[in-house]
Amino acid sequence: MKIETYTLNNGMELPKIGLGTFRIRPDDCEKTVSAAIQSGYRLIDTANVYMNERAVGRGVKKSGVPRNEVILASKIWCSEYKYKKAVKAIDATLSRLGTDHLDLLMLHQPFGRVEEAWTAAEEAVKAGKVRMLGVSNFDEADLEKLLGYCTVKPVLDQVECHPYCQRRSLGGYLKERGILLESWYPLGSGNAGLLGEKTVVSLAEKYGKFPVQIVLKWHTEEGYLPIPGTGNPAHAAENADIFDFSFTQEELGTLRALDKNERFFKMKRGVQKYMVFFQRMKYDKQK
Repeated sequence: MKIETYTLNNGMELPKIGLGTFRIRPDDCEKTVSAAIQSGYRLIDTANVYMNERAVGRGVKKSGVPRNEVILASKIWCSEYKYKKAVKAIDATLSRLGTDHLDLLMLHQPFGRVEEAWTAAEEAVKAGKVRMLGVSNFDEADLEKLLGYCTVKPVLDQVECHPYCQRRSLGGYLKERGILLESWYPLGSGNAGLLGEKTVVSLAEKYGKFPVQIVLKWHTEEGYLPIPGTGNPAHAAENADIFDFSFTQEELGTLRALDKNERFFKMKRGVQKYMVFFQRMKYDKQK
């Protein structure tokens, strides 16, 4: 399976699809990561708060594919943003993953001591512990602040994005600044309505694909990078089998018409800003 790539603002490359591991149990995570890499995946996304970094690390080793051919991405949580805690959090993530470097490190949320955490992240880049930096769930205003003081530019912003919530404004903002949009919940959290849309189903029939593959292809046609999550190795392989066809402009237009700015993660920003600091987990207790 051949996966196409994007060239980033630092000249490095990322596959146009990756494997997400949110809400995947350690045992399933290890098996799926290993099988996905063997089938052709090269980008694996996790986070300290997912509590499966160790399983991801085991899966990478179990795959038999050399570490330098796999792009490992992880995120640190807001409760770890204070400078000294961020330094320790980065080292702890490396330890749990069983690697001497992280290919992509992200700040998981735009709340708290972001500048201190970014300073620690930039130092990790200079020390060779991290190759690239990114952010997750940052909007335009959050990025404006970050871009005002950073010396290492983020290569991507990971946000909820799918045909029901196409993030046109943010996508345009990111494109102008050479920052890639990476999509979490790329399938609308597996929403049956989205996958059952007449447009999606008819395109699946035309191209001999599953509706899931049509939705994921929409992401790459828009220049986005989807990271669908699954604990099923067979589904993971199917998800990445999207590079043997392309939509016409008319078909892409019908998919764009599905946009209704509907998010499936609906916590208001003010509440989210307050709640994220209660997410304090004992990351080293993970299996």
